[in-house]
Amino acid sequence: MSLKHALLGLLSERPASGYDLLKTFDTSLANVWPATQSQIYTELTRLAGAGLITVAAEGPRGRKEYALTDEGLAELRHWLTETAPQRNTRSDILLRVFFLGVLTPEQARAYLTGLTEMSRESHEQLRRLADAIDWDAGGLSVHGRIALEYGLRFNAMREEWARWAADQLT
Repeated sequence: MSLKHALLGLLSERPASGYDLLKTFDTSLANVWPATQSQIYTELTRLAGAGLITVAAEGPRGRKEYALTDEGLAELRHWLTETAPQRNTRSDILLRVFFLGVLTPEQARAYLTGLTEMSRESHEQLRRLADAIDWDAGGLSVHGRIALEYGLRFNAMREEWARWAADQLT
């Protein structure tokens, strides 16, 4: 996935400004695909230059509202249906676990205990997010809930796994 496709997907729901898109990233996509303000605005400029989005309206202080073009929608659909998802094979967390043997058992357990806590905190953040969102019947809302559920289940699994792994070191 790329930032390009995340922005096209968000704009498929409705036109939005860069600020609106940044807020959506902060409240819904940050756990799936984080992006900074500068990354979002740079990519919006690229997408507009490529004809995938257009400036639908301009407001005070240079505020621009972007809308998806037909070409942008075609690109999003192509990416969704004809491009195989990349399997994420890198994990900083698991690479560290692989080499925990160079630490003392106490240090290794401390790492796994920290991972347990990090997973619990991430799960709680997602739970608070789920409770704070006014879910409607719109496409992004329905599919956003499905993606959020993945995050909740993943963090619960990782927390359980980290506890199990710490027990293996005793």
